Amino acid sequence: MKKRKDGFSGERALILPLAIIHEMEKDPISSTLHITDIGYYPKAENHFRERSEPISQYILIYCVEGAGWFSVNNEMHQVKCNQYFILPAGVPHKYGSDESNPWTIYWIHFKGKLAAQFSAGLSYPIDIKPSVNSRISGRIDLFEEIFHTYEMGYSHENLLYASSVYFHFLGSLRYLQQYRNAIKDESTENDLVTAAIHFMKENIEKKLSLTEIADHIGYSPSHFSILFNRRTGYSPIYYFNQLKVQQACRLLDFTDMKINQICHKVGIDDSYYFTRLFTKMMGMSPKKYKKQQKG
Repeated sequence: MKKRKDGFSGERALILPLAIIHEMEKDPISSTLHITDIGYYPKAENHFRERSEPISQYILIYCVEGAGWFSVNNEMHQVKCNQYFILPAGVPHKYGSDESNPWTIYWIHFKGKLAAQFSAGLSYPIDIKPSVNSRISGRIDLFEEIFHTYEMGYSHENLLYASSVYFHFLGSLRYLQQYRNAIKDESTENDLVTAAIHFMKENIEKKLSLTEIADHIGYSPSHFSILFNRRTGYSPIYYFNQLKVQQACRLLDFTDMKINQICHKVGIDDSYYFTRLFTKMMGMSPKKYKKQQKG
């Protein structure tokens, strides 16, 4: 991946050592499917990559915000929010972020005996639209589990576990409806407030307006606000910010992400605003909270 020299604020990436990749290629389990590179680029302005010389990895790019594009086999495709695609191995390609609305992406390079089967037919934008049972946040948790496992070191067990979780991650995309139906809760489908909260959680990395949330539910902003406040005791936007701080606490508790990285993971670009919001809701700054948890 090519990026600006100063990188992207909040970015995270890991490139596995060549010796580790060779180890995975020899193992009967990880040789079927294994990751070589993995990362997250929030609001990746000026992001562009062109490979005229093909590489041996497949490349998965999952856009969760903004927009971008890619070209493969002389075909240009526009990529929107909540879409993913997989570039085939051994084929020249290029891709990049939209100039006016840069994408936020999760990306993974992978190989293996089953890589072609998992990637077949996915070299065009595939929709992953939020719904009551979409489980987008669960999929992102799988990505974080893989990333954190690698951060803990490249022991043989870690490599096998990460490869196993990646099977699940890819399955959640390729077998989308089965993934959604696996824990479907019929009792929540007609509950508008529950549906709104689920929509907030599925879009925790974004800035949602009251109108966008109300539109998703099918109500006017004013009517929706009354219903939501009556049920929860909070306005929709305040509740959404509570969810963002809750997610930030989880990331502070269980990851080594820096504050500016966590900001982007909860849809807040301004680290100073994030600190003020966190302090207001938690009674202490994110830095103090992190220090207290370690103590």
